[in-house]
Amino acid sequence: MDEEKVFKHVIKLTQDGDLCLLKEELRCEIVAHSVKNKHFGKSADTLLHYAARHGHLDIVQFLVKEIRMDIELYNADYKRALHEAASMGRQECLRYLISEGGKVDCLKKADWTPLMMACTRRNLGVIEELLCHGADPKLKNKDGWNSFHIACREGDPVVILHLLQATPDCWKTESKTLRSPLHTAALHGCEEVVTILLQRCGYVPDSRDSCGVTPLMDALRNGHIAVAKILLQMHQASPTAADILGAQSVHQVAVTAQDVALEFLVRDFRVDVNQTATDMQLTALHYAAKEGHTSTVRKLLTLGADLHVRDKKGRTALHMACCGQHAETARTLLELGLVDTQDSSGTTAQQLAKKTDMLTVFQSI
Repeated sequence: MDEEKVFKHVIKLTQDGDLCLLKEELRCEIVAHSVKNKHFGKSADTLLHYAARHGHLDIVQFLVKEIRMDIELYNADYKRALHEAASMGRQECLRYLISEGGKVDCLKKADWTPLMMACTRRNLGVIEELLCHGADPKLKNKDGWNSFHIACREGDPVVILHLLQATPDCWKTESKTLRSPLHTAALHGCEEVVTILLQRCGYVPDSRDSCGVTPLMDALRNGHIAVAKILLQMHQASPTAADILGAQSVHQVAVTAQDVALEFLVRDFRVDVNQTATDMQLTALHYAAKEGHTSTVRKLLTLGADLHVRDKKGRTALHMACCGQHAETARTLLELGLVDTQDSSGTTAQQLAKKTDMLTVFQSI
């Protein structure tokens, strides 16, 4: 018997949901015994993993009842069949596995529960099934995220409302980096979820993660203007709040080249475009030049940015562009009238350009 060939055939039959042929293959006692606790490939999946993942309830029942496979067998990621069913939205398989003794809060690698996996798929039926059988939404994975946190990332308002109804205080959670579900929903631009969180949960305005970042900063630096407006109007978030480095939203949107958010802050909220951040006294123009965002540099200048402002070391935006080897940005700054000068150490931007093979930028102006 070519064992490897038999195993491949058995796996395919399981994935395809062909119970009749699978039964024929496993009629041989030797083969049935071999696959009972067999882990296949690098993933180390069992036949039960394959069946649950593909939603073949009849095969799951056959493997559990007739082959006597252990429901708690786990693969290389410590996933049980229950994780697979939850992740792929296989509600009938999930219900059966639980009825046969599957541990509802079993942990895979990184401490993810089946409920957490279900919350990544927006499948309310599976989530309800798990909650009905005692799944704990407050359990945290290795990063400190609970199921509610994960659901807020996905942004399904129906799931959020159901979790809040099932466990009203599940929103009172922070990750290991002190990020709240509100941070996560704002970061991913989940407008409806952000509104629900502000209406139903007691989040403090401008709550900060371990880097001092607020939900408003997360929304703006990722270009989610609608979410930013909700936070500003409903939560009185501060457009000038600063992170632990002293960087405000105006600096952060310059880093990520969110030109619309930049104009929104300066024109609608009168944020000072020349406001400095950190003890290095960097402006938004410095940040944009450092990242090589030429369009953002131009936008900043239309919004009133001072082309000649220097940081604590006496560096202009031209110095920053040359340090970052951004030739186009450096050329634009020169064309706009920024004259090369020395910083506090006596170094000019042209000297920096020479070190980074950008001297042609200055020679072409």
